[in-house]
Amino acid sequence: MHAEPDAVAHPVTAVLTEALRRQREAYLARPVPTLAERRADLDQLARFVRENGQALIEAISADYGHRSPYETRLTEIGPVMTAIRHTRSHLRRWMRPQRRGIDRLAWGLARNEVIPQPLGVVGVIVPWNFPLNLTFVPLSCIFAAGNRAMVKMSENSRHLARLLIERLPAYFPPDKLQVFDETGGVGIEFSKLPFDHLLFTGSGTTGRAVMAAAARNLCPVTLELGGKAPAIVCDDFDVVLAAERISFVKFLNAGQICTTVDHVFVPEDRVSAFVEAVKAIVPRRYANLDSADFTSIIDTRAYARLRRSLDEARDRGATVVPLLPGPAFDDARHRIAPHLVLGAPDDTELMTREIFGPILPVVPYRDLGEVIGRVNAGPRPLAIYPFSNRRETVERLITHVMSGGVTVNDALVHVGQDDLPFGGVGESGMGHYHGYEGFLTFSKLRPVFRQSRWSTLKLLAPPYGALADRVLAFLSR
Repeated sequence: MHAEPDAVAHPVTAVLTEALRRQREAYLARPVPTLAERRADLDQLARFVRENGQALIEAISADYGHRSPYETRLTEIGPVMTAIRHTRSHLRRWMRPQRRGIDRLAWGLARNEVIPQPLGVVGVIVPWNFPLNLTFVPLSCIFAAGNRAMVKMSENSRHLARLLIERLPAYFPPDKLQVFDETGGVGIEFSKLPFDHLLFTGSGTTGRAVMAAAARNLCPVTLELGGKAPAIVCDDFDVVLAAERISFVKFLNAGQICTTVDHVFVPEDRVSAFVEAVKAIVPRRYANLDSADFTSIIDTRAYARLRRSLDEARDRGATVVPLLPGPAFDDARHRIAPHLVLGAPDDTELMTREIFGPILPVVPYRDLGEVIGRVNAGPRPLAIYPFSNRRETVERLITHVMSGGVTVNDALVHVGQDDLPFGGVGESGMGHYHGYEGFLTFSKLRPVFRQSRWSTLKLLAPPYGALADRVLAFLSR
């Protein structure tokens, strides 16, 4: 596969192209690593995280301005280590050839197999919100499948990118793994490379550009995007318990999670109880905006967008409820206190764009069919979060609202299950990874038919006659 040459090459293009050439040469020299070699790669990933854990926490916090070290341990280091352990423990079984049935035409000793083999070199474009998780969890799948990898970090992850670039070469040679910083224009040049597979996690707008660039090489793409994932509190569920679980997830990482609850549907007659519950719960978790447990907004641009969306909703008649005592905003450290928003018009930015911040619109409803209709009228979300103890209600929502994933009576939990695939649908993404599905995504499932010494096809060789008629009649039954 070869990309068409650009009129003026970007300065980094030659560096990226050379890195890909080295990795592809190494792949071709040893295209199918053994189980022991793949497990050794997984062990190196885990060793890197163990030996550099505190430095990773500090680098990510520096990129955010401030991020709680507990949140980094909870959402990044912990999931990475469990994903590696899960993959390592199942890898032998995943690598086995699959025996398949034999067609009627293939009598005798012929046999069918499906053999998972490495694709080659995989590109990974990593977002800033969970940069360690979204680098190393994919790498665990990529290395398990026997591939090599090139990784492009976000422009908002400069401290972490520098750490990875400096320290990873002591664990992996560049023809196995190489990391690149975003210095301006690197991302689009990276997505133009003729990888054997490309994984992108980020916004839908950037995802479209990445997919268009990859299409020049017919490079297969896994897109993990986002969207407006709703929580749906049903009338039979404890409203205080729903408030506890939804508010924990919503304000984790200051709401900067692609799979987080974007907004919540609450029965009309229970909105006041839900609001009061959240108002009581959140200040117990974060005393004020200075809490070391609360994370900053990633940069001033995102901070300004969130403030603008709150101002617009308030100006359009919505009730904006800050949830912490004291100041609700800190311009210098780009911090925004958790907020509820009631009565935001449907055409405001809060209700039409993925929020990606600590702002939770509460939407009242009278009938569950109304909720189903509203969700289905928009792009398919990356997740839905139904809260109900009635099986028929949960099944109705799962059946009638398509989404990338589902967590019932909580939020986000499905993402952390190593034996469940993760991925979007429609505008929230395409393709899956995590666990076995990640191994499959980064493998070529090669069908292999092994013919026996005596082939039944000889019965169908010309000149055709009565024998061929009988064989074809048998096959056509």
